[in-house]
Amino acid sequence: MKIVLKVDGMTCDACVRAVGRKLSRVPGVASAEVTLATGRAVVELSDEAASPDPLLRAVEQIGYRAAVA
Repeated sequence: MKIVLKVDGMTCDACVRAVGRKLSRVPGVASAEVTLATGRAVVELSDEAASPDPLLRAVEQIGYRAAVA
């Protein structure tokens, strides 16, 4: 299952790496690709029934705003 998030507040490559690392550590995440230019994160989940809520919380915990795109 693929979920696309709109991430607000990223301003540099360090932000992109921080968001990518945090998303990658959420249980059930197979991969996370974050792009500064689009302000989006594409997250591949290993569990088809997974909810985007843990992903949103993870991004918000490190100071960014996120929503399902």
